[in-house]
Amino acid sequence: MQILGISAFYHDSAAALVGDGSILAAAQEERFTRKKHDSGFPRHAIEYCLGEAGVTLDNIDYVVFYDKPFLKFERLLETYLAFAPWGFASFRLAMPLWLREKLFLKDLLRKELKFYAPNFDWDSKLLFSEHHLSHAASAFFPSPFEEAAVLTMDGVGEWATTSLALGVGNELNVIKEIHFPHSLGLLYSAFTYYTGFRVNSGEYKVMGLAPYGNPRFADTILSNLIDLKEDGSFRLDMSYFDYCTGLTMTNGKFHKLFGGTPRKPEQRLAQREMDLAASIQAVTEEVVLRLTRSIAKETGMKNLCLAGGVALNCVANGKVLRDGRFKNIWVQPAAGDAGGALGAALAGYHLYQHQPRILDASGKDAMKGSYLGPCFDQEDIERRLRKVGARFQVLDDEAIIEASATALAEGKALGWFQGRMEFGPRALGGRSILGDARSPSMQSVLNLKVKYRESFRPFAPSVLGEDVADWFELDSDSPYMLLVADVAKSKRFAMTAEQEALFGIEKLNVPRSQIPAVTHVDYSARIQTVHAETNPRYHALIARFKEKTGCPVIVNTSFNVRGEPIVGTPEDAFRCFMGTEIERLAVGNCFLLKEEQDDSLKQNYETKFDLD
Repeated sequence: MQILGISAFYHDSAAALVGDGSILAAAQEERFTRKKHDSGFPRHAIEYCLGEAGVTLDNIDYVVFYDKPFLKFERLLETYLAFAPWGFASFRLAMPLWLREKLFLKDLLRKELKFYAPNFDWDSKLLFSEHHLSHAASAFFPSPFEEAAVLTMDGVGEWATTSLALGVGNELNVIKEIHFPHSLGLLYSAFTYYTGFRVNSGEYKVMGLAPYGNPRFADTILSNLIDLKEDGSFRLDMSYFDYCTGLTMTNGKFHKLFGGTPRKPEQRLAQREMDLAASIQAVTEEVVLRLTRSIAKETGMKNLCLAGGVALNCVANGKVLRDGRFKNIWVQPAAGDAGGALGAALAGYHLYQHQPRILDASGKDAMKGSYLGPCFDQEDIERRLRKVGARFQVLDDEAIIEASATALAEGKALGWFQGRMEFGPRALGGRSILGDARSPSMQSVLNLKVKYRESFRPFAPSVLGEDVADWFELDSDSPYMLLVADVAKSKRFAMTAEQEALFGIEKLNVPRSQIPAVTHVDYSARIQTVHAETNPRYHALIARFKEKTGCPVIVNTSFNVRGEPIVGTPEDAFRCFMGTEIERLAVGNCFLLKEEQDDSLKQNYETKFDLD
């Protein structure tokens, strides 16, 4: 049985294909269209999934959409009625789109999908899952657990913003929900907006900015904005927010409470923004910890699965793990809306069709390392690179590892395009830019000269799974870069009194450990453990780097510049290589040196994409 899942029309459209319970393929539409967070119908992602499995839509048993538009429309109407007459302007803007497209989404989907299979029985084979059920299914069914509590936290689905489900075998039931407008995700997004970053894409910047600040506004948030109960349930005081009826996240009352208007995008960051980021991060962690503690106590479950956009807050995830209420934690790597496509397909298979769930005997999850996207064979890579004018040498498997490890050991920035593309927002060694974690200058070089992004943003370490406990205070796997832990004390450098006294961005250039390029200002790191079983070539690269340097840790960041989707094809990789100061590029077994390329092919990537 084959089931296609789709998420679309809000943000991060995607498609995923499940065959007999196995995840065959999944990809975000943005990787094909090159439009960041593309919300359109995922035509290219669907074509890829079908092509990967060698099937047509006529071979598909069911198509499942990831939420229920009628329920979402009901929420929209009830919200506007509850706040009338305020918000008429945004109501007037939203209604035509809803009436023209989203309310009649079944007809729109049928029309789009008829392109692939005009005779498909849409009336019986097009299904709709609820938004939070799709998220929960994406977290539980691929997890390695026979049973688990499943916590989903995001902005809003149809009505739910936070939900608890219990999964056992092939069954999954949502048992508790917190409803819109009371939303932890939207509270975090309000501060994302207020600190001058873009909602639905800048939340991770707030998380990265938080360690530079002091959470001096946390009590203000807890005393005024959110009524937080001991069990983690909460209500927001909506008089401070404008997202129900207006066109912005916050209002004048909010601005007065925090002493000023929102920071303008790209305006210089002040200590105030850093303190606001630290404060909302601290409050978020407190909410999540109270929720998970009460869930553990109430359900008696030993395993916890997480999904929804808030589950991408890897700092909070790390604190839940260290809190110890759950023995095991598993986070869906595509925790946001893109992952809803996968969850919809899995819900269709297990919940709608009641098909059995078979766990891996070795205890591995079912995500295949999240390497679920397109790959390119060597002959195709060479043809594509020649067509765009690239100059390269073709090396054997051992030589490509040797050349790449040598480049890293020499302090060069390396573009790394290998195997299947990752599904989800993190580059995991398939479409990555890599660097030497031991270099004191690598963090600033990658931010300013390669990624063209804000200097404060940290980079993640990729570490050999067998060596993680020697370098970080983590004794479990983190294959999807969704857990934060501190660098091991034995690898840290002692700080001088003068260094300890620094504030804000002044902290940035102080080397804090033997791997300064991946050590954040609070000694934390967003860790990816690398395993030979899921990515043998990436594991081999880091192992060879370790042989050369004694260090099993490298810098791993996504292969793109700020505002650009992660590269999807060899041509994308070459263009990004030529548009940045990446010095070496490995695409399959093709190895490229920047100094050997045609200068006329260089591009200015610094201003090519809209800022995120």
